[in-house]
Amino acid sequence: MALQIERLDHLVMTCADVEATAAFYVRVLGMTRETFGGGRIALRYGGLKDGQKINLHPTQGNDIGLLARVAMPGTEDLCFVTEDSPDTVIAHLQSEGVAVLEGPVTRTGALGPIQSVYFRDPDGNLVEVSSYADR
Repeated sequence: MALQIERLDHLVMTCADVEATAAFYVRVLGMTRETFGGGRIALRYGGLKDGQKINLHPTQGNDIGLLARVAMPGTEDLCFVTEDSPDTVIAHLQSEGVAVLEGPVTRTGALGPIQSVYFRDPDGNLVEVSSYADR
């Protein structure tokens, strides 16, 4: 019998400056900052049923224990899904002073074709915000 994975619960992002990264994702993508487990910081997004989170780890002074073999800021490539149109995403990013690298462009998401807009976060991670036209 094969193991069946249901969903991604959380991922961990290594940051040069946890506070700056948290502030960016709260301001630009509307995520919610959460403090947990001895002062650690996470970002929550999505609804109660499908909620996800990103735990933020600092590059320096990280005493979490188990870490990725090479945990460095700027090594993530993240794709988030929105119901907003690519034009709305671009207008919002521009209003927040975030440079759009590319988009809208058609890509393939987990559930089929998506329209994507790309930009970078404070650590240089590539961030993609996408929408499914038929959903």
